[in-house]
Amino acid sequence: MNHLWTIIMAGGLGSRFWPVSGVDCPKQFIDVIGVGRSMLQLTFERFEKICPREHIIIVTGEPYVERVREQVPDLLPYQVLGEPLRRNTAPCIAYAASVIAHLDPEATLIVSPSDHAIFHYERFFNDLQQAVETVQEHEWIITLGAQPVKPDTSYGYIQFREQPSLPEAHNLHKVVTFTEKPPVEMARQFIASGEFFWNAGILVWRLPVLRQAYNTYLPAIAASFFNLSLDTDHSTLEQVYSQSEAISVDNGIMEKFRGAMKKYIDYALTMRNGKGLFDFGLGDWCHHDRRRIAPVALTSTAFVYEMLRILEESSAASAPEDAETCRKLRAEIKADFVAGFRNADGAYARDEWTANACAVLCFT
Repeated sequence: MNHLWTIIMAGGLGSRFWPVSGVDCPKQFIDVIGVGRSMLQLTFERFEKICPREHIIIVTGEPYVERVREQVPDLLPYQVLGEPLRRNTAPCIAYAASVIAHLDPEATLIVSPSDHAIFHYERFFNDLQQAVETVQEHEWIITLGAQPVKPDTSYGYIQFREQPSLPEAHNLHKVVTFTEKPPVEMARQFIASGEFFWNAGILVWRLPVLRQAYNTYLPAIAASFFNLSLDTDHSTLEQVYSQSEAISVDNGIMEKFRGAMKKYIDYALTMRNGKGLFDFGLGDWCHHDRRRIAPVALTSTAFVYEMLRILEESSAASAPEDAETCRKLRAEIKADFVAGFRNADGAYARDEWTANACAVLCFT
């Protein structure tokens, strides 16, 4: 029997991506990177290649349950869990883990947000496979860390020990500290030290390790959530959530857990906010090798371009000067982008990402 399961957290409200996303349609339900599928659909497809389809559970807010089922059809009843209240990631994971425990007590769990763009699937799969195999032999929690490019205060930071933890895994390091969303000056110090990575929010751990960690560090959540199942009535579920502490798994467990390990990745982008996308790519893409930075640049450019279009339309009547500024900025972005992605012979680069972005920018 395959005991690998994935928990996809899809409960965000989309406020950071306004005006493209919002409460009515959070970013996980939007085609952010212009490939014809939403972030949630891409995330589900990604993990469907790693574990059985029926072993993927999506946790979302109750108002979004039907939308999840529309975007990812033919899921079994236990595969979409609706949270009656938002209580951050620790209760979210505990709820899903409790449901999985009734179905497969020997489960190994991958926990992932629904807002990642992964640019190298094969490397991602290999790293996850290595993490899954490692936690079978060690009582560890493995988290993925990404190289920071600026002192962004919307990310958690992982301090790591330079020496690899295993001879056969050069990019697996002991976690020294977790710091969730530090002030900007502290973030600058972290980056300058060279000892910190951004927390990508992807965790790999076995169910017994998860339960022990909750029992040790979040005993109140463990006592209430580990009694939940698919048979729990809605009033009981609502009561458990209403009485629960709102806390992230990073603050509640990862900052304290002594058996945490970090794997370095350099091919993922977390869709935290539009500004983050802009900083990741649009300001720097022309100074880097095109094929390495192209996916990030295209994501950034297309997203900023779309935000400007929405702002232009919404301000046309009430603030025509602002609308005109947005229009000029869109024209400049399109001109710079199209010029920057021409080959030396004048023809456009024809890789998949360039084609997608050109379609977004040149036909809107």
